[in-house]
Amino acid sequence: MNYWLMKSEPTTYGIDTLKKERKTGWDGVRNYQARNFMQKEMNIGDLVIFYHSNCKPPGAAGIARVSKKAYPDPTALDPKSPYYDPKATKEKPIWHMVEVEFVEEFPHYVSLPEIKTEESLKEMLLLRKGMRLSIQPITAAHFKKISSMGNRS
Repeated sequence: MNYWLMKSEPTTYGIDTLKKERKTGWDGVRNYQARNFMQKEMNIGDLVIFYHSNCKPPGAAGIARVSKKAYPDPTALDPKSPYYDPKATKEKPIWHMVEVEFVEEFPHYVSLPEIKTEESLKEMLLLRKGMRLSIQPITAAHFKKISSMGNRS
């Protein structure tokens, strides 16, 4: 099993929306490295820290699970979509997405400042200067630590 951190802006698609909808396609990823993680490394059953970005404060809001392996992202072919890519075709889709399902919302939102102060999380890609990837691998230990921080009362 692999573990991931996936970022989404809560005003665009937050953990509360995933909780309500139960599943969603993780579309609109337009970074080659993040796309490659989805295509080559994400598997059904992998667990995900659902991370709210571009908010104050950013942080870990809950857990999701990969429920469908990578498949072509249809938003790349839709000229009306903000994620449209004129270079993508049905034959050569370029961009892919996975489906994720809701697992849990943390009772305690784990803010980025909290993550930064936790010594055992100091090696996370999330904390590297300039790291902006919307999908990042994390270790099992980092996943467990953030989960325990989120589930404290």
